[in-house]
Amino acid sequence: MISIILHGANGHMGKVVAQMAAEDPDVQIAAGIDAFGEASGEFPVFASLKECTVPADAIIDFSTAKAVDELLAYGVERNIPMVVCTTGLSDQQIENLKEASGQVAILRSANMSLGVNTVLKLLKAAAPVLVPNGFDPEVVEMHHRRKLDAPSGTAVSLADGINEALGGSYHVTYDRSDRREARDPKEIGVSALRGGTVVGVHDVVFAGEDEVIEIRHTAYSRNIFAKGALSAAKFLARKAPGLYDMADVIG
Repeated sequence: MISIILHGANGHMGKVVAQMAAEDPDVQIAAGIDAFGEASGEFPVFASLKECTVPADAIIDFSTAKAVDELLAYGVERNIPMVVCTTGLSDQQIENLKEASGQVAILRSANMSLGVNTVLKLLKAAAPVLVPNGFDPEVVEMHHRRKLDAPSGTAVSLADGINEALGGSYHVTYDRSDRREARDPKEIGVSALRGGTVVGVHDVVFAGEDEVIEIRHTAYSRNIFAKGALSAAKFLARKAPGLYDMADVIG
C-alpha cells in the first residue's frame, strides 16, 4: 500500500483526493497539510510541512503556487517523491522544481486527467501535419468563476505541446487587444473564459482553408483529476530522482 501526504488537504481538490483515496485499497492518506480548515477525522492534518514527521511514500500537492517552494525543500530533505499538481508556477519556481528533481522524483503536470494527456498526444501528432499546410492553431478554455489563474495551466501546456511538435518555431499569444493587424502565421492563440461552475473545458481549433478541425475535452467533475493524481503517486513512489509527467504514467 502506498502512503501519501496530501498537501492542500482542505482545498477543493484535496477533499476530492481524500474521498477517492478512501475507496482505493492500494493507497492511504497518511497525513494532510493545510494552513486553513479543520482536521480530518480520517488522518492527521498539520498546519505546515515542518510540523509533519509522518513517513510517506509520496506527496500529492494541490495547494497554491506560493506554497510550492516550501514543498520542494521538504520533499528533497525527506527524500519523498512529489506529485505537483498546483498550477500558476513562476518561471523561477519551475527552474527550482527541475533542480529539485535531480535529488528526488517529481511528477509535474498542469492537468492530471488521462483524457487531457491523451489529447496532448493527439495534438503532437496532428500539429506537424496540419499547421505546415495552412491550419492556424488556437486554444480556448473555460473554467468556473473562482479560478485564479488565466489562462489555465492546461491551456498553456496544450499550446506548448503544439509548439514543441512544431520544433519550437512558434510563439504563444494571450492577448490581441493592443494591436490592429492580421494574425501572425507563427502564433498560437490562447483565450480564457471564466464563469459559473464550469469544471473545465478545453478546445483546440485548427482553422484551415475551407475546413476546421476541433478537439475538445470536457471535465464534468474533479474526480478525474484526483484519480490521475492517485495513479501518479502509485507510479512515482520509490522511483529514482528525475522529472516525470503524466505521459510516463499512461505510457
